[in-house]
Amino acid sequence: VQLQASGGGLVQVGGSLRLSCAAHAMPSFSLHTMGWYRQAPGKEREIVASINPGEITSYADSVKGRFTISRDNIKRIVYLQMNMLTPEDTAVYYCKANWISTYWGQGTQVTVSS
Repeated sequence: VQLQASGGGLVQVGGSLRLSCAAHAMPSFSLHTMGWYRQAPGKEREIVASINPGEITSYADSVKGRFTISRDNIKRIVYLQMNMLTPEDTAVYYCKANWISTYWGQGTQVTVSS
């Protein structure tokens, strides 16, 4: 199983990015709860958003109303649409798959410049 995150980059305050996390060799993708986490320099990794197999979503308070998590079970991809970005959103973003086992992607850097 491999989770490949992509879509990070440098964006100005107020801008948008869409992160993608593709699951390879994971035929049971639809049974996994998928999550996006982030880790800023000097800080602990924190959960940003999650989506379960029933597509029920959950968000950290700091991103509610700005970020949207979604999944495509056919393509085996989970997305994180990030709008109205602020410098506080700067971090490495990781995707995670959790069911019987837990898998992490390699991370993608998001930098928001003011």
